[in-house]
Amino acid sequence: MNKIQKVSIIIPAYNEETSLKVLLDELDYFLKNFQYNYEIIFVDDGSSDNSFNILKDAAMKNPNYKVFRLRRNYGQSAALLAAIDHSTGDVIVPLDADLQNDPSEIPKLLNLISEGYDLVSGWRKNRQDRMLDRKIPSMIANKIISFISGIKLHDYGCSLKAYKKDVLEGVRLYGELHRFLPICASWNGAKVAEIEVNHRPRVFGKSKYGLSRTYKVILDLIVLKFLSDYSTKPIYFFGGFASMCFGLSIILAAWSLYLKIFRNIDLDGTPLLIFSAVFVIVSVQLLLIGLLADLVMRTYFESQGKKTYQIKEALNFERNSIFANQGTR
Repeated sequence: MNKIQKVSIIIPAYNEETSLKVLLDELDYFLKNFQYNYEIIFVDDGSSDNSFNILKDAAMKNPNYKVFRLRRNYGQSAALLAAIDHSTGDVIVPLDADLQNDPSEIPKLLNLISEGYDLVSGWRKNRQDRMLDRKIPSMIANKIISFISGIKLHDYGCSLKAYKKDVLEGVRLYGELHRFLPICASWNGAKVAEIEVNHRPRVFGKSKYGLSRTYKVILDLIVLKFLSDYSTKPIYFFGGFASMCFGLSIILAAWSLYLKIFRNIDLDGTPLLIFSAVFVIVSVQLLLIGLLADLVMRTYFESQGKKTYQIKEALNFERNSIFANQGTR
């Protein structure tokens, strides 16, 4: 059993003044019997309504309530990252401010963390959202993400998760990458579990997300897969495509010679030689891009003292010397 010292519950909010009033009452009731030391970090992501004033009043009444106010709306990933960077707990639990996540489910996640898991992901098995524009796209996206990443989860989009903070060290969030944190953690050796959690209908306001977000998620997944497989060796990626293009150029050139020599076909009316030359040029360009990417990668790691590996445990070493400046792959 791993003893949890402190839990950081982080809640990004954007124009959620109505739901925040109810959420704060729920949290006050829930935390009365919460068995862990805790802090609640709210991040006002550039709200234009009264959200910040509501959070400010709550923070004045409870010193365990902490509030960030971002200068503008940066998006959920940036808001979560701001809270993670300044959290002091050894376990981090994100929670949505729209009341669809049930705070009373948090202990279920923490119990699995105590059993030795590094990350526990919530699964909204009985999801209370519209079928056409929310549930069906989500199911398709989850299947695609699981297939590409190799990490089999039913619900990547559920915000209610629990992370050991050390598995998030060095992780940077851009775009919609917050939903891929289980993938990042698993690729870095984290032990991941999934558990069913209660999901409630949205009562106030409307969702900030819709079908338009789906293609962004797919593009972010492609970026993440590339960074995972080729961030330390980009020449392999670009070199592979360069080899394919060069191979195609050889095949086209050989076929052109065959047609000219053995079939006596005039090549002036065919684009084969042009295509062959184009593929040679493209292969050279891809190879040069790969070399430049490799140089950029080396500069990135070496200039910042980052490592191309991560250590999970070390015995008879000073922790600070071992875990300082560890980079993520």
